[in-house]
Amino acid sequence: MPTFSPRFREDLAALLAWRRDVRHFRQDPLDESLVADLLATAQLAPSVGNSQPWRFVRVRSPALREVLAAHADAEVSRAGDTAYEGERHAAYTALKLHALDHAPEVIAVFCDEATPIGMGLGAATMPQTREWSVVMAIHTLWLAARAQGLGLGWVSIVKPETVTDLLETPPSWRFVALLCLGYPEEPDDVPELERKGWQARLDGHAHVSAR
Repeated sequence: MPTFSPRFREDLAALLAWRRDVRHFRQDPLDESLVADLLATAQLAPSVGNSQPWRFVRVRSPALREVLAAHADAEVSRAGDTAYEGERHAAYTALKLHALDHAPEVIAVFCDEATPIGMGLGAATMPQTREWSVVMAIHTLWLAARAQGLGLGWVSIVKPETVTDLLETPPSWRFVALLCLGYPEEPDDVPELERKGWQARLDGHAHVSAR
């Protein structure tokens, strides 16, 4: 079993701090071997019953990307008009909530709820743990990408049924995330929503309790 040096632990802490949700990307294309390596690394994540339920779909078609971007734009507008007013609405419209129109790589991530892998171990009482396993894979991908100097953005302002219909995925695949991947225009260790005055990061102690 390997031992990790104090320098490694410091680097890991820096990696976690620099793992930011990126919305602004350079146009540099990504090397195919790099993307393949990152997706392979993502699948080292833990999964309930070793079920490995993650399914990655690289959206390579320009036509599909255009439709997804238009759909996200419409949802951004609808959500803003529904949820916010006044100054908060102005702040919302100033945010960039997706990069589907220019990110070098767009990846849709699904959870295969019908996977026979793992034979259902650990998911009998909490089947949602399969989906949580997929989120672990996404976080692993996020960290691995950042370690390579790349940024990743999670686009959540899309309707799951629209994405699954557009990508024609199997019925058992539950949509989890739409990801944008590429080299960030301006790397920063402060979340963009904090820089834009939307929401500051809270002190982590506020989220810990004991019983």
